[in-house]
Parts: sequence; structure tokens; C-alpha cells
Amino acid sequence: MSIKNYEGKKFLADEAILVDDALTEEAALQITINQKPFSLTMRTPGSDDALIRGLLFSEDIYRGMQPISIRYRQKNKVIRVADVQLDRNQIGPGFNNNRTLLSVSSCGICGKQKLDDVSTYKACLNSNVQLEVNKLYTMFSAMQQMQQDFKHSGGSHAAAAFDNSGQLLSIKEDIGRHNAVDKVIGDLLNNKKLEEAICMVVSGRISYEIVAKTYSVAIPILAAVSAPSSLAVEYAKQFGLSLMGFSRGSKTTCYANDWRLKL
Repeated sequence: MSIKNYEGKKFLADEAILVDDALTEEAALQITINQKPFSLTMRTPGSDDALIRGLLFSEDIYRGMQPISIRYRQKNKVIRVADVQLDRNQIGPGFNNNRTLLSVSSCGICGKQKLDDVSTYKACLNSNVQLEVNKLYTMFSAMQQMQQDFKHSGGSHAAAAFDNSGQLLSIKEDIGRHNAVDKVIGDLLNNKKLEEAICMVVSGRISYEIVAKTYSVAIPILAAVSAPSSLAVEYAKQFGLSLMGFSRGSKTTCYANDWRLKL
């Protein structure tokens, strides 16, 4: 677990007491690619190899299937540096745009608010996999049971990937929602399980960037405990990605490509 204990003073109705609380650790990771600075990422230490692999894949910098060379060094007491070495011929266009986001030539469906306004299952993610809704509830339960950092600190996000039978393939926690997703993607790549993944579930809300990262690895189903943004829904429709929000207990709401869900 990546947590640290800090003393605080807790104020109740008419008293104050000293408490010793576990807080999620947050620290800087500087990433260089072929000696060129790429990004400074605030993350929860742990699974840095997976974080970097997933980040480079989702940002279209390196999408090769071979492991990458990473050497770590401590810059100072605060910043850890990851020196990544890549074959120049395998570096993608995302390298020239730090923290670039996935883009498309047009958004022909933006602003369409009804579930049946468009049918996009043949557009991008044409996977015809279907998921029983009851399995989705089981996936969230499995993720929550393994959120060890969150159980101690209440301050971390989680992402998890599952196969078509509902088997857990990877779960990662981090202070950042996007980092947790990148760690799962990297872990799937490192363990050669990416092709088995059909569903990504996340503990927080869904922004456009979470949709883009999930789409970049062709995982067709994405679900969250909390709400999606309007842009997340609009691009999920265009990408052919099935998107659910408010997945709590035995309830969920699908906002895009509901044909993949069945009772």
C-alpha cells in the first residue's frame, strides 16, 4: 500500500481530539523519452512500469508489443525520474504533443442527447461482445473489495479490467483517476492480457479523457460509479463504446451503445 500516517486534530460537536490518519501518498514522477523531457506526472508510487507503459500507449507514443526499457533515478527528495529508451522508428505522433488527447476529424453526433439518436456499433469499436448486467455489478463488487489503499485512506481512485466471463484481469489504485486507468492498461500490456479485456470499470466519474484511453486499447465497455460528462457520452457514441454511469449496488445507467448490455 502507498499510504502515510499524519497526525491531525478532529473537531466534533463540542470537543477536539488528536487522530492519526492514513493518507494516500502523492509524489512526482518525471518521464523522459530518449533523454528528452516528456511529462511530470503526479501519481501514487507503485506500478510505475505499468503507468508508463499505459500512458505511452494511450497517448499514441509507443504502441509496440515488446517491453520497453526504463531506468529509474532519484532527482531529489521529491522527484523520481524514469528514463525511457525507445527505438526512434517506433515512436508515434503523440510524442510531439505532450499529454495529447485523442482527436477525430469531426463529431457528427455531438449534441444528440437521446439514446437512440445514433447507432454507432459499426463505426469504430465493432466488437459484438455482450455483457450480462448482473456481471457488471459483480465486477464493481470485486474491485471495491480489492481497493486496499482506499479502505485505509479514503483518498485513492481505482480502475479494473475484466474478461467476458467476469474474471478480474487487473486492478490498480492511484491518487489520479487517469493514472489508475493507465496503470491497468500498462499492466494488461505487460502481462499480454489486453486482448482478453472487454470491460473497464472505474471508481470515480468519467471524463472525455477516460473514454479516449479506453477506446485507444479497444476495450468496448466502460462503466463508472459516478457520472459521465456530456462530452464523454458524445464521444462514446461516436467511438462505438458502451458507456455506463451511476453503477451502484444493483443499478446502472447506460448512455451510449446499450445494445451490448443484456438482462
